[in-house]
Amino acid sequence: MNGQLQFTGIFRHSERNVPDGEFLAVGSRQVPIVLIRNPRAHRYVLRLRRDGVARVTVPRGGSAGEARKFVERNRPWLEQQLQKMAALPEERRELRLGTEVLFRGEMVKIESVNNGATGQIRFGSEVVAVANPAGDLRVPIVRHLRKLAAVEFPPVVLSFAAIHGLVVKRVTVRDQRSRWGSCSRRGTISLNWRLIQAPPFVRDYLILHELAHLREMNHSPRFWREVERLCPNYKIAELWLRKHSSLLR
Repeated sequence: MNGQLQFTGIFRHSERNVPDGEFLAVGSRQVPIVLIRNPRAHRYVLRLRRDGVARVTVPRGGSAGEARKFVERNRPWLEQQLQKMAALPEERRELRLGTEVLFRGEMVKIESVNNGATGQIRFGSEVVAVANPAGDLRVPIVRHLRKLAAVEFPPVVLSFAAIHGLVVKRVTVRDQRSRWGSCSRRGTISLNWRLIQAPPFVRDYLILHELAHLREMNHSPRFWREVERLCPNYKIAELWLRKHSSLLR
């Protein structure tokens, strides 16, 4: 059967759930895969949704096995589309008093401090000075979270590296749009600042994932065995990311 490739930003609500274990390594990213059977379809169709999930239409007479082979053959296309997605303008979401934001894995409400008289807001344990508490608070909150990540992440990386006998030359915190982290052959670990919003165990897994690349610069079975050695419960963190990654963007 022939196949078709598409990029789409539209998906049905019922398609949000991704079966456990269905993901493909594309570059340094694990792309969730969801298979949708359609008896009226005549070909396999691969779509990359805006939430980073690869959606595969399985036609009449098709099989899950052939669908996975179809995705595997089109791995280069997926990588190209992920790069294009990273260049798209970020959807702007206004944050105001009363809005909930994800912080360290929990949804916390943005509140004023002293009824806004001090020009400060609070969410979770954080207090942030703002020019206009009644306005859109997205910019000062994002700025605060990025600074917080830049302070917190490097010591955690270096601590894990020391525990596992690995050498890290440099740690950077970046605004990566299509990946959670990266590791260079020169020993630089880069992390996405948005991980400050994830639960600590997810952040730790992503750090250990990148540290594992210091021993295996690939996503081979040997690499995943190394990940499991460093982080035995890594599949729980992967599951959290597949279910909640859209909340971090």
